[in-house]
Amino acid sequence: MNSYEIVPLRAFSDNYIWTIRDATHAIVVDPGDAQPVLDYLAAEKLELAAILVTHHHSDHIGGVKALIAGRAIPVYGPHDPRVPDATRRLAEGESITLPHFGIQLTVLEVPGHTTSHIAYYSSPAERILFCGDTLFAAGCGRLFEGTPAQMHDSLGKFMRLPDDTRVYCTHEYTLSNIRFARAADPANNALIDWDARARALREVDTPTVPTTIALERATNPFVRCHEAGVIASASQRAGKPLPDPISVLATIREWKNSF
Repeated sequence: MNSYEIVPLRAFSDNYIWTIRDATHAIVVDPGDAQPVLDYLAAEKLELAAILVTHHHSDHIGGVKALIAGRAIPVYGPHDPRVPDATRRLAEGESITLPHFGIQLTVLEVPGHTTSHIAYYSSPAERILFCGDTLFAAGCGRLFEGTPAQMHDSLGKFMRLPDDTRVYCTHEYTLSNIRFARAADPANNALIDWDARARALREVDTPTVPTTIALERATNPFVRCHEAGVIASASQRAGKPLPDPISVLATIREWKNSF
């Protein structure tokens, strides 16, 4: 396997197009805009080897068509016709080996944000997770198509991964997510520390991601719906006791939508 690094290419106001690269090739994840990728490939003299797509939203696939024009490269994505340029469609448990890099990724089906959302996980040596818009630093995606139960199950799949798994989500939402997390989980001291560190990073225009599974377990209210503090805040918001973690997640997700 080749030595590589993963770098963020910025797109729109807050998207990251994660780019796996070495000295000669690159693979991009969720390229919503082609131009940052084309500029980077040209500047670094890299050849595009593949594209990974997690879901169908335009800020994740909008650049695919321009990137594959004149290139015979694989486009991996979910079983969803709304990802029209996918050359290989993937389901839960399937594995792929990334061209040129030799990195093996396993597919996780993680509905909630959309019904067909997938994520890519490399284990055990790499421990990297490309999770699209399902999991964010201290947050999760809006439930545009899926249900609270689906999102709860999807986040649970991530939380069963090793603590040191690096979480490559696709938006710089961390500061706003932490503000909400501190309201939903007010006694969580780990959030106070993370808030200070995240603010320091953004003050020098440094990404706050990737995070880790361990950090999300400690600070993300959407994966802490079984914790007493989050249950209490959600129950107060709902005006009644909430019977289970799915009800807690549903309540705080609706709360976050208008926070």
